[in-house]
Amino acid sequence: MARIALEVTPRAGIRQLHQPTGPPRSLTFGDLVILAFLTTQALDGVLTYIGIMTFGPSIEGNPLLAWLMRALGEAPALTGAKVMSAGCGIFLHLVQVHAPVAALTGLYLGGAILPWSFLLFA
Repeated sequence: MARIALEVTPRAGIRQLHQPTGPPRSLTFGDLVILAFLTTQALDGVLTYIGIMTFGPSIEGNPLLAWLMRALGEAPALTGAKVMSAGCGIFLHLVQVHAPVAALTGLYLGGAILPWSFLLFA
């Protein structure tokens, strides 16, 4: 993996020391996993919001999220939960822990995206 070396000095600020050469790298397993994870997080947030607006807040099956929605409102609670989930996924990606993120992606697809899609659009 090519890295860009940076130098930070008080007077000059940040400047690039060397430019990586060669062809651009292809997507790795970890890159694909984090893209899929972030997509499922966004879809879950949108579908949950649509479901709550359609059926009411009692449809939410996660008790912590339901409590947050009562305390903060639907949109702020969902946004906060999804930003936190995305941030944790990004952190795991950056430290190259990809298998749990892949497993969570599958869990969200099977346990959230598909049920919401069936409930809302079937």
